[in-house]
Amino acid sequence: MVIHFEYDKKQVLGALRHHFISRPEIKILLVIVNLFTILSAVLFYLHKIRPLSFLLFSFLWFVLLLTFWKWLPLSVYKKSQTFLDTFSMDFNDHEVVLQTERGSHAWSWKDFSAFLETPFFFHLYFNSRSFFLVPKDAFKDLESLQEIRHLLRSKLLKPKVRS
Repeated sequence: MVIHFEYDKKQVLGALRHHFISRPEIKILLVIVNLFTILSAVLFYLHKIRPLSFLLFSFLWFVLLLTFWKWLPLSVYKKSQTFLDTFSMDFNDHEVVLQTERGSHAWSWKDFSAFLETPFFFHLYFNSRSFFLVPKDAFKDLESLQEIRHLLRSKLLKPKVRS
């Protein structure tokens, strides 16, 4: 099955957010910062800490949110030339072939470790930190989308990324 696609900036930023937020170490960091922020709010309300402490944890929470929601995905998007190219991608039983105006590259199915399906993309993971985004809107109809889901499940065996 051959598909042709370009990336939509909003959708890519959403996919990058999903990738970063789903990382276990970032999830733990977000939970810890949220707990400290809630704790500081309670302690501030009970007059156990000064307003400066509450403001510090609130500021930390806000910076963390901006970092993982805006700055990190945007910096990855801006640094990568990939998101500006036009692609053709061929999925077959032996490999995945990616073509651009600059050349082509083929990956055997065993080069991928897993895949993840999000609302707009299939994330084809090489390892827990490196992946390729395949837009779902590149598939012409629901039947071809179902076909690629079946192919990914049969070739990669793991529909989730594990660290």
